[in-house]
Amino acid sequence: MDEDLANPVQTASDRFAQGFNCSQSVFSAFASQLGLSNETALKLSSPFGAGMARRGQVCGALTGALMVLGLQHGNFDPEGKEQTYQIADEFIRKFKERYGTILCRELIGYDISTPAGMQAAREKHLFATICPALVKETAESLAH
Repeated sequence: MDEDLANPVQTASDRFAQGFNCSQSVFSAFASQLGLSNETALKLSSPFGAGMARRGQVCGALTGALMVLGLQHGNFDPEGKEQTYQIADEFIRKFKERYGTILCRELIGYDISTPAGMQAAREKHLFATICPALVKETAESLAH
């Protein structure tokens, strides 16, 4: 059995610990369930880490989750987009309710799009303390 079918939450955590970004970790953990190869999932989600290419925008764990929801519940005709938006909006609402924001730079506490902000976040080991919990908890929300 593929590891992500057995336990996508653990797979997401393991992938983050291996050095994959937050979006890759969440999205690829559900790849087999979604009919994607692990390689395709990792490549597709790779630009979304650290708030979209290290811009500190929307949290990568959240964007990974939204891609999972899109493949699970997304529309393939224009009439279905409202239902897709409702599902995504509810997930975003719960994420924001839990963490107070959906923005990476606010979750981390530094603007990582700047060299000084990135250096400070790394020196304080924030990617090793804050992000693993976000990855795990976001994957848990998808798994339930």
